[in-house]
Amino acid sequence: MPARIVLLVTSPRLPAGLLTAAAWDVVRGHPVLAGAESELTTAVRTAGAEVTVVDGPATQALLDAAAAHGVAVWLAGPAGDESLARELGLRLAREPGLAELELMYGSWDPPGARLLDAVAVMDRLASPGGDPWKRAQTHRSLAGFLIEECYEAYDAINADDTDALREELGDVLLQVLLHARLAEELPEAQRWTVDDVAGGLVDKMVRRNPHVFADAAAGTLEEIEASWERIKRAEKARDSVLDGIALSQPALALAAKILERAGRVGLAVPPPLAESQVDPEARLGASLLATVAAAREAGLDPEAALRRAALAYADAVRTAERR
Repeated sequence: MPARIVLLVTSPRLPAGLLTAAAWDVVRGHPVLAGAESELTTAVRTAGAEVTVVDGPATQALLDAAAAHGVAVWLAGPAGDESLARELGLRLAREPGLAELELMYGSWDPPGARLLDAVAVMDRLASPGGDPWKRAQTHRSLAGFLIEECYEAYDAINADDTDALREELGDVLLQVLLHARLAEELPEAQRWTVDDVAGGLVDKMVRRNPHVFADAAAGTLEEIEASWERIKRAEKARDSVLDGIALSQPALALAAKILERAGRVGLAVPPPLAESQVDPEARLGASLLATVAAAREAGLDPEAALRRAALAYADAVRTAERR
């Protein structure tokens, strides 16, 4: 049987000793080599295996160990040691009788593992010695950036550009991470972390979806939405159906949301008549509100409609400029 070299790749984002049973079997049963000391080499030694740190070219050391013992294991570093794998592969392609090369995953990243990297990078940027601009920000100074990034993601959705959407959502996530990192510097009674943000979100998702996480029947989409609203009302004691509306959203969208909330509970409050207003701005506002109400009755989104008309007009302006 030819000698065998096992390249053992593990996730740097998981605890060093969290390996599969097959990985533990191979490191306990055969000589193990590595390029540097690490938490993983310590964990393997603690489990009773011997680890040799190679000081110099690793390819020949692995070939010698495999020839002497039949099997040799290489503990790959955090980046996977692709250059070593490539060098070994080329060597064994030229001399196929030397050994067989096997890639084994001792652990792998769970979904969302790169979020840990994002948190670590943001911590470095917002810590002493990091980026002075980020360290100088506050929640208030960043507020406009958060809105801007959300609008850019919205534009990508409207353009059906999924690659741009992926990038823009990353920029939105950057804002979330920076706000959470800045919150760690608040006075103790006000302090919170990105884990508090994620934990609160997890609790809310589980609580508001009993048809998934509990024994509640799924029902129709309408029934699921009604259940969501009941749970939401039970969570937050509110004096008005309008409580919780984002007042900073664009005026047309704000008007539509207020009308929608009032209609949800059957409140028939007529909007003010434009003719009854005493100044031009109030008359214009009342007229616009009536237009929003008419759009809602017709099942149209006034914000999207005005945006569409404005963009079409912008195209006409550009055409006129070219002439």
